[in-house]
Amino acid sequence: MSDSTKLGNKPLHPLIPPTKTAETLGVSPGTLQVWRSTGRYNLPFVKVGGRVMYRPDDVQAFIERRTMEHTV
Repeated sequence: MSDSTKLGNKPLHPLIPPTKTAETLGVSPGTLQVWRSTGRYNLPFVKVGGRVMYRPDDVQAFIERRTMEHTV
C-alpha cells in the first residue's frame, strides 16, 4: 500500500456519501439527516467542509450493534 493511502499505520478507507449509506441501511438520506441532527442513533459521521460522509467501518459497526437475536 502506498504512503498516500495510509495515515500513520492505519490504511485509509474511502468515505461513503449519505446516499450510499442510506441505501446500505435501507433508509432515506433524509432519515440519516434526522439521526445526525437529533442524535437519535449513534452513527458517527465525518464532516468535510459542507459535506457529510461516513466511514465504512462505522457503518458496519452500527449494523452490528443494531443486530438483534429476538424482539423481546
